[in-house]
Amino acid sequence: MKRDQIQILVVDDEESMREFLSIMLHREGYRAEAVNDGAQALARIKEKTFDLIITDIQMPRVDGFELLKQVMKVQPETVVVMVTAFSTTEQAVEAMKQGAYDYITKPFKNDEIRLIVKNALERKALRQENLALKKELGKRESFDLLIGKSKAMQRVYDLIEKIAPSRVNVLLTGESGTGKEVVARAIHHRSERAEGPFVPINCGAIPENLLESELFGHEKGSFTGAIHRKEGLFEIANGGTLFLDEIGELPQMMQVKLLRVLQDQLFRRVGGTRDVQADVRLICATNRNLETAVVEGAFREDLFYRINVIRLELPPLRDRLEDIPLLVQHFTRGGHDGKEIEMTEGALRKLLDYHWPGNIRELENVVERCLVLGGGEHITEDSLPGQFVGQTVHGLGGSVEVPDTGLDLDNYLAGIEREILLKALDKTGGVRKKAAELLGISFRSIRYRLAKFGLGDEDE
Repeated sequence: MKRDQIQILVVDDEESMREFLSIMLHREGYRAEAVNDGAQALARIKEKTFDLIITDIQMPRVDGFELLKQVMKVQPETVVVMVTAFSTTEQAVEAMKQGAYDYITKPFKNDEIRLIVKNALERKALRQENLALKKELGKRESFDLLIGKSKAMQRVYDLIEKIAPSRVNVLLTGESGTGKEVVARAIHHRSERAEGPFVPINCGAIPENLLESELFGHEKGSFTGAIHRKEGLFEIANGGTLFLDEIGELPQMMQVKLLRVLQDQLFRRVGGTRDVQADVRLICATNRNLETAVVEGAFREDLFYRINVIRLELPPLRDRLEDIPLLVQHFTRGGHDGKEIEMTEGALRKLLDYHWPGNIRELENVVERCLVLGGGEHITEDSLPGQFVGQTVHGLGGSVEVPDTGLDLDNYLAGIEREILLKALDKTGGVRKKAAELLGISFRSIRYRLAKFGLGDEDE
């Protein structure tokens, strides 16, 4: 930053000192202004941001210590230098412990204050550079956890970039195992709250009688076992992001309490009598159809509209099969027991022909199983679990197993249809008329089916 852009505030009740420092700083090229006490300084920092504040310690009404304390709250990036008489240097040292950058002892030489101002501003610039670097690294790390180059994932990346800078609530939807928490972390790391905490909680994994205490905290003695006051996740996430996974499992009573927090940014601990402020950005996720839950009365309509400000639908793995090689490479990185592991083409083909009802989580578990049981340097077809044995297209021609977690039949059949279309196009070199003949359907029908899956609808 150029010197004529740097804003400095001088605070001193001695007029001669204010004039001396102001003139000197202007001659050095800085933009400086002066006030005669801490109260006026407090008013100015609420109106304007300063890069550096030079303040006397001993002042009427509001002294330098109180001013320093308030600056740390209102403008924590502002550098503060204290001015003190020789007899009060102990106070100046104490001020440095409380956050001041340095102190100047009266009387001082011009060169001394020039050097302190220069060093203080350089330190501020370095700190800002480090924070920017840390934030950028956080952004890169957040996207590094999102693996994939498919069009479906490119759309997800674009939406994250648009969503992250805003403060609105976000609803992540998609099947189980599609990586909703990873996306929530990416949004957090690319937002203005990246320096704040990211706090996740699975609403369906906590018993209903404990959920309120978990979210909002409790006061000592509010129930049996509450032997001390506990902060809830809303307090822990203050200044950051709270991620409520499986929001569709939230009990009705908690839906009402959550709605109040979203409306008023206030909540009460269990057993508490006063409101607590909540400066939290909320990201929710669900694999349920919340619109249906609203119609059925299982989810409050007003809460749904509050959390559904921006929706991001995550694609299932069967709609981004081209990302599977990258995901496998990511999951096998480092191998097992330090050995590098590769997957054979045959095994990879089996993975590409599978429907993946459990999505990325299922793929990760399959790869982990192969790493543990394989024992060699390659993952082969023989290493794969039973559901891949003898399968053709998504299990056609072989036995089809229904996983314990269940599956979405419509999506399952749609995935099979999509894969058959792609295989037919592959066999015919991409000529849709021939592919239609191969499948025994009309050209109009194959155009419609391809368009349904976003595979193009141009004329031959």
